[in-house]
Formats: sequence, C-alpha cells, structure tokens
Amino acid sequence: MSKTSYWRFQILWWLCYAAIGATINILFRENIRSVVIVHIFWVAAGIGLTHLFRLTIERRRKPDQPAWRMWPLLLGGVLVIGFLQAALVVGVTSSFAPVSEDGWPLSSVVALGWGMCLGMGIWTMLYMRSTEKQLQEQRELKLKLAVSEAELRALEAQINPHFLFNCLNSIRALVAENPARAQDMITRLANIFRYNLHREPSHTVPLASEVEVVGDYLALESVRFEDRLRVRFAIAPGAEKAPVPSMLLQALVENALKHGIAPRPSGGDLLIRAEHNQDATVIEVENSGQLGATDANEPGGVGLSNTRERLRILYGGRASLQLRNRDDGHVVATVLIPAQA
Repeated sequence: MSKTSYWRFQILWWLCYAAIGATINILFRENIRSVVIVHIFWVAAGIGLTHLFRLTIERRRKPDQPAWRMWPLLLGGVLVIGFLQAALVVGVTSSFAPVSEDGWPLSSVVALGWGMCLGMGIWTMLYMRSTEKQLQEQRELKLKLAVSEAELRALEAQINPHFLFNCLNSIRALVAENPARAQDMITRLANIFRYNLHREPSHTVPLASEVEVVGDYLALESVRFEDRLRVRFAIAPGAEKAPVPSMLLQALVENALKHGIAPRPSGGDLLIRAEHNQDATVIEVENSGQLGATDANEPGGVGLSNTRERLRILYGGRASLQLRNRDDGHVVATVLIPAQA
C-alpha cells in the first residue's frame, strides 16, 4: 500500500465508521453536540492509534513474513486499541452529558469495547490484506527480475564455437610462418574472452568499448579473410560514450561476416556506423550481400535472435533490431537503443 493510498484508507475508514456510530447515537435521541464532539475525538484517536499500530507491525514484521504468523501481535493490538477507544468514548461522553451516580454500567462498557474491537479487527484485516497483496507483487517482481537476470547471464555467456575454432586454426597456421603475428592474435583473442567474462550490473558498456573489442575480433578474422574483407568505421562524435549492451556490436559484425561476406568469393565491404542523440542511439552494420528467402523468415539466425532477446529483456519494446536489403546489393542491420533504460 503506497503512502497516499494508506492515508486515504485511514481517513475514509474512520470517517465512515464515525458516521455510522453518530447516526446510531442520534437515532437514540442523544445530544447531537456531544455526539459530534465525541466522534471528532474518536476519529482523531482512531487515526493516531492505528498509525502507531501500523508502525509497530512494520517494525516487527520480518521480510516476506505472512500475516498469520503475526497473530499474537495483531490480536493484542486489536484488543488494546479497541478498549482504549471505548475508554475514550466513555470519558469524553461523561464530560459532556450527565451520568448517573452508579456511572456507566460495566456491561455497557464491555459491549462498547467489543464493538470497538470488531471495528479494529476489520481495519486490521483490510490493512494486512493490502500489505499481503503488495508483498506478493514484490515477490513476483523479484522473481521476474531474477529470471531475467539469469536469462541475460546465459545469453551473454554464449560464444560462437565456430569463431573460436576458426581463430585457433588461423593462429596455428601463423605460429610457424609469422610468430609475432600469432602472438598478437592470441593477445587479441584473450582480450575478447576477458571482455566477454567481465560483467557490469547494468549489462551495458560504452560504445567505445564495443568498438575496441570488435577491432580485436576483426583483426582475428582478417587472418582468414585477408584482402577479401574491407572495414570502415563511422562513429559520430559523442556516440562512443553511449551505453549499449555488451557484445552487441560483435554479434552484428559476426552475423555480417558469416551470412554476407564469407559466402562471396570476392569478399565484401563492412561499414560500422553509430549516432547518438538525447532520445536514442542508432547503430548500423552494413555489409555486401543480400538476404535470401530463409534469412527473411529468420533474419540473422541464432546470433541475432540472441541479440533481440537481450534487447527485449533490457528495454522491453522500446529497443529494436531490423535487418533489410538495400538496392545497391548491401544488407543493413539497424539497432535502436533508447537513451533511458
């Protein structure tokens, strides 16, 4: 129950409860002035006492503790507050209306006390029901967050085994003929693995970090593609600081190489663009090639499906990934990432 909802509940409950009591008293021909004054005090006391009761409940309640486990505290609070209210009504009424020499009959005081306890019992059940609902919603939210966190961890941990296999084969071929370059390739491969193992709580990194690790990735792939791969970067000023999901850019580039450039005997061009404004970051990876009928049904295969799922978990429906053909024989993958996660 939010703070606003709680105080709305408090005021409406005690005003309605007082209106019912005052109506009954007036029907029994009691003095209207004394009835109004008594119920004003009663409403103020009811709000104050139940607010203290609420603070006690929240202080004593353990995280995720169900209401039924607090029954001694709840029952005790209902009885104490109920009879305190009865004592207040008796005291205020006696000061405004003549009382017989024998005072209030004990049976009347007890009946009044039990009536007050009934009202307090209903108040307690309504309040605890609302808090139970809120706790259940919080538990469900925590569960959803935990599941999403686990899904993100699993998706982020996926590395294309074919890429690793190709890199190791390329490095193996370089060991004998170009040891210095083989060492450089091993360093770059280690950089990629170190980057992939690093985890940020927000699951995002600056785009500059993505560009750097993609540089290592393309250096490794250049051993296999040689002069068949021509790469160009066009990162707009300010875009390098934009937060993006980790390994996002590599997934786009890997998809472009695997499905666009690798099947072509002459290789192709790869252009990586990025722009950033106050509303969104737009990343485009353009490569030579065309989407086929199979690609149209499942654009990008597993790699981009992984990327789409990560975008969905992180940003809901506010992020997008689109793959389309262009008339000049190129394919463009476009990712839109909202400025606020």
